[in-house]
Amino acid sequence: MMLDPAKLAPVFGSRRILIGVSGGIAAYKACTVVSRLAQAGAEITVLMTDAATRFVTPLTFQALSGRPVYTSQWQHSEAHDPQHIALADRCDAALVAPCTMDMMAKLATGRTDDVIALVLSAIDRSKTPVLLAPAMNDAMWNQASTKRNAATLEEDGFILVGPGTGWQACRHVGTGRMVEPEDLVEALSRALATRG
Repeated sequence: MMLDPAKLAPVFGSRRILIGVSGGIAAYKACTVVSRLAQAGAEITVLMTDAATRFVTPLTFQALSGRPVYTSQWQHSEAHDPQHIALADRCDAALVAPCTMDMMAKLATGRTDDVIALVLSAIDRSKTPVLLAPAMNDAMWNQASTKRNAATLEEDGFILVGPGTGWQACRHVGTGRMVEPEDLVEALSRALATRG
């Protein structure tokens, strides 16, 4: 079901949204999320891990968002200030889609060795919603470490959206697949509405 950009415009028009893309096959779904939000008038900044660039190129997200794409914590595309602080300060919401098992572990333990984790570490989640869309194999989702990390992330103020259940790229059926782009856009809309 495609969401109508005209109906999304009152929610997303002129909002600044960060989209983090970590390295999983579901990265292709993030393209649709970025496109929908851009059509609704949001200003989208995409952050990608090195692994994510192996699934979808930064150029794809640059074309969809009309803005620079960040692939390194050392990159300064728009300012001379520490980029992670500037990006964190000016965003209205953030979404990591897909949020892999590795990214969940980084965020749960406070590691900041990639551009996504670094920027998210500088966001005050009491004021700015940060959504995570888990995406991994069923067995990975059901690991005790993943369950602990998910609980820690929710306690720390992150909003988990999904995962969904169904067919996975590894040819398994189970829980762990990333929810659909429309579900992510709707979750962002709800999160923005609750934070004003």
